Amino acid sequence: MIPTQEKTMRQKIWREFSRDKVILASLFFLIFVYSLTLIAGFLAPYKEDFSDRDLAYISPTPVFIMNEHQQLTWPYVVTYKRHFDPETYGFGFLPDYSRKYPVRFLTKGQDYKLLGLIPSNIHLFGVAEPARIFLLGTDMNGRDNFSRLLYGAQVSLTIGFIGLMIAFPIGLIYGGISGYFGGRVDNAMMRVAEIIMSIPSFYLLISLAAILPSGLSSTQRFALIVAILAFIGWAGISRIIRGMVLSIKEYEFVEASRSLGASSLWIIVKHLLPQTATYFIIAATLNVPGYLLAESGLSFLGLGIQPPDASWGNMLREAQDLTNITLRPWLLLAPGGLIFLTILAFNVTGDKLRDILDPRSHSKRA
Repeated sequence: MIPTQEKTMRQKIWREFSRDKVILASLFFLIFVYSLTLIAGFLAPYKEDFSDRDLAYISPTPVFIMNEHQQLTWPYVVTYKRHFDPETYGFGFLPDYSRKYPVRFLTKGQDYKLLGLIPSNIHLFGVAEPARIFLLGTDMNGRDNFSRLLYGAQVSLTIGFIGLMIAFPIGLIYGGISGYFGGRVDNAMMRVAEIIMSIPSFYLLISLAAILPSGLSSTQRFALIVAILAFIGWAGISRIIRGMVLSIKEYEFVEASRSLGASSLWIIVKHLLPQTATYFIIAATLNVPGYLLAESGLSFLGLGIQPPDASWGNMLREAQDLTNITLRPWLLLAPGGLIFLTILAFNVTGDKLRDILDPRSHSKRA
């Protein structure tokens, strides 16, 4: 499209989005969540592998803004000590109000890399030792759930886009070649794609993840999971692209380019595939949730990202215990709620984009 048409399309999309508050809320939620992942190290008071086993399974840390005289004061926390209750035979935590630890902003803490590149040790907030501030409590190993939620988002939210960056080019080129040449080439290529599509994806993921060497780092395991997801996902994309190319290749501008002696590769890359851009935009927003769910499911089963590295899926593993669900609901609600809201936001945004960009949707509504 020429620049004027692109500008008009952007204005049209924004105008349609701004009319619907639900869509607008979904879009801003996604922008907000992905922005947090970029500065997770700055926002998180601790590293994802930080552990204080003396405070395992502690509840979210209360932040006090009133002193003992019921007067407003600078936010502060207190320390907690584990104790054994002889009546219930359970462990709990007793606060020690003898000393207050003020919450510090823009304070020094553990080293991290901002945006994955810039070394830094400045955190948005924190408290002096021996006090701790766990806004969402801790897990069974005394790791801060709030910090792990932020670091886990970097894995769970990026795996979909990385997978699409691999699967979509393969699907686009494969489907474009199949649809353009047709005949025996099309028949053979589509049979291969159908074989790939017939493989039960989740069972394949479980099987392949289970046989991965135990010594793999989480980074290597993450890369392999992305590769597996992309390998499964490209075939379905190629079939849709193939169907679109079959109709587009009969257009007059394609015939004109062919009559002028343009090569098949030039026609496919310059004329046919750009016409599928609308589908690409829509499919990207609708397919990312699938990658997110696949990674979360594998990590939940213990076959994905391994602790101490965090992902939303392996954080949910703590919630499969009924005791944790009833006594420590934050273990379920934090990662589970974010997975639910993120997938919902992607689906709502994708549906709206399809309504705007797909002419057939307008004809149906009319």
